[in-house]
Amino acid sequence: MLHGATLDRVKQISQRELRNDNAEIMRGVEAGETYVVTRRGVPVARIVPISEPDLKIDRPATTRRRFSDIKRVQPSEPTSVTIDYLRGDR
Repeated sequence: MLHGATLDRVKQISQRELRNDNAEIMRGVEAGETYVVTRRGVPVARIVPISEPDLKIDRPATTRRRFSDIKRVQPSEPTSVTIDYLRGDR
């Protein structure tokens, strides 16, 4: 049934587990784990690590900038002045 995976490395998980624990499952896949996803106990999908020859990247992922790297905007006046203006004559 599962070709290219040893039975001790295949883990069976429910669709709910996949939804709730997807980050942990993806880390397992990156580490070489294979998962069979079930819905109501019936296998419906297999999640396996991809092999390098099968990998085709159309658009490589980019690294997001950290918020700490973004230059801060310096207001021309104190925030309290802007807030007083927005509040008006309340």
